[in-house]
Amino acid sequence: MGRIKVEILPKFEILDRQGKAVIAALTRANVTAFKSVRQGKTFYLETEGPVTEADLEAAREVAASVLSNPNIEDVVSVEALEDER
Repeated sequence: MGRIKVEILPKFEILDRQGKAVIAALTRANVTAFKSVRQGKTFYLETEGPVTEADLEAAREVAASVLSNPNIEDVVSVEALEDER
C-alpha cells in the first residue's frame, strides 16, 4: 500500500481567521517567537500498491479540483510518503 500526502493552505491574499486566532492565543500565552500562523489542511490518500507517477498526477488533479477551493486556497504540496509500517 502506498500513501500520498496533500497539503493545502489559504492563499496569502485571503484572511486566515484560524491562523489569526492561533497567533492571538500564542501571544496571550506569552509565546512571542512567531510573527504569524497560517492554518491549512492535510489529506492522506492511500493506493493499492506502491505510489506511481500516475497516482501522483491523479492526486494533483484531485487536489486542485476536489480537495481545495481554487478561489481561496493553494495546493502547496503533493508527495509520496515512505511506508512507515
